[in-house]
Amino acid sequence: MNKGELVDAIADKTGVTKKQADAVLTAALETITEAVSNGDKVTLVGFGSFERRDRAAREGRNPKTNEKMEIAATRVPAFSAGKAFRERWWAR
Repeated sequence: MNKGELVDAIADKTGVTKKQADAVLTAALETITEAVSNGDKVTLVGFGSFERRDRAAREGRNPKTNEKMEIAATRVPAFSAGKAFRERWWAR
């Protein structure tokens, strides 16, 4: 499912126009993205949590030359599924 299909599904379930559904979805995603990039954790009970995680610097290998190389520390977004989401997923 892509964003357009998600907007269509939201519009069908809520009875709002596709334009309104798109505006709400876009605003929600932007808000989550901003909060996580600022270091906040966003929790949607039953669905899951979005957060920023720090990865430490580590040693890796260049796959072409097999030489050791340093991989810099970085920050990455992370998602953890909530209980209701996990239960529905595994119930399939």
